[in-house]
Amino acid sequence: MNSLHEECGVFGIYSDVTSDVAVQTYLGLYALQHRGQEACGIVVNDKGVFSYHKDEGLVHDVFTKEKLSKIGNGNIAVGHCRYSTTGTASRANIQPMVVRHMKGPLAIAHNGNLVNAGALRREYESRGGIFHSTNDSEVISYAITEMRLVEPSIEEAVEKAMEKLSGAYSLVIMSPKKLIACRDPNGFRPLSLGKLGDSAFVVASETCAFDTIGAKFIRDITPGEIVIIDEGGVRSITTHVGKVKPSLCVFEYVYFARPDSVISGASVHNARLRAGEYLWKEYPVEADVVFGVPDSGLDAALGLSRASGIPYGVGFIKNRYVGRTFIQPQQTDRTDSVRIKLNVLSDTVRDKRVILVDDSIVRGTTSRRIINLVREAGAKEIHVRISSPPFKNPCFFGTDIDSRDNLIACKMDVNGIRAQIGADTLGFLSIEGVNSLVPNPCGLCDACFSGNYTVPVPDELPKDKFEYKLS
Repeated sequence: MNSLHEECGVFGIYSDVTSDVAVQTYLGLYALQHRGQEACGIVVNDKGVFSYHKDEGLVHDVFTKEKLSKIGNGNIAVGHCRYSTTGTASRANIQPMVVRHMKGPLAIAHNGNLVNAGALRREYESRGGIFHSTNDSEVISYAITEMRLVEPSIEEAVEKAMEKLSGAYSLVIMSPKKLIACRDPNGFRPLSLGKLGDSAFVVASETCAFDTIGAKFIRDITPGEIVIIDEGGVRSITTHVGKVKPSLCVFEYVYFARPDSVISGASVHNARLRAGEYLWKEYPVEADVVFGVPDSGLDAALGLSRASGIPYGVGFIKNRYVGRTFIQPQQTDRTDSVRIKLNVLSDTVRDKRVILVDDSIVRGTTSRRIINLVREAGAKEIHVRISSPPFKNPCFFGTDIDSRDNLIACKMDVNGIRAQIGADTLGFLSIEGVNSLVPNPCGLCDACFSGNYTVPVPDELPKDKFEYKLS
């Protein structure tokens, strides 16, 4: 039922010896594909020489065996899979960004969104800066390279640059000799550290990427922390740690992250099971079967079924060769692809009262189309349960919700939404419920639901704010 786009996935690896770091990065990005399906890229460092390949498309399409072979081996690599939250889907915006300056090359992969990118870009342009892309990641590269000209090391340059950056950024940065990972002080987006064998360290947006390559999870990178990996091992700079209360995006647990990932010590799968339990407590209803919308509604549906005792069923068969409906650039494309992506298992729903579980309703158009499919398959009643509160506010930190104009919950109340999507009843998880999904959380951001932003934000932050529109 979603019209949400996720953020991006970042991955980095440092090995003491020259090895197939490109292949390991490829596998890591494959595991993170759910975080961005527009484009991807890998940069490999072989003794200070950077080789890379980037293109639009899914990981397995962009990186053929020949392309990976051409990139070659090395001892450091960074990778990125992208969904654009700032800047359009174009080749110029594909990451990792490779920057060459007088102190040497840098490759930067970014997950998140700056709230002060516009002001910083105007500052750099006023001093003669020339930008080749329309995303805020290039603004970050300017901030870092500017500091690198006056600081003795790349990590100290990152430390100083962070003083100018506001918003969400989980970064993986590669210099000729080092791999650096850092999170913004709020820790809006996840980032973890792992170890592969005896000679390599890895960083990734989610722990599922470690599982894919056989790496061992070590720990989360702390909000505000800068982790440096080089020939001396792993060390940290903690200047920015603890300055503000951490506020990890709660929607990582509701939808964005893969259910087999662990974020801030909490299982994503278990958090979604708990969401289903809370939904049942908040909105009990008589029904014959519970099922979820693949894939992010499945765990919550299972949790609701267990809590209620209502049988869990398979309501949809998903075409696994179709990407998520909401990655399409136009709403008409999204709605037209619903029937291609999902087919209702009529034996599950015919003549039954069903509880249909999903993670969110944003615009409502896709929700209506899905409910119509279930109704056409013979469902007697359709009770919709959503494992998040209504979206009432834009997200400025890396989720593609840039305007209240696109949010159905800003236009009508719950009963109005229910009528609009064609459900018999509708229940959204409460804000209290969504904040209770994770036991002893380090701090969560729920601003898209509550409006309580943890950093100052602009009135709006359009995705195409750096695009030039010609009349």
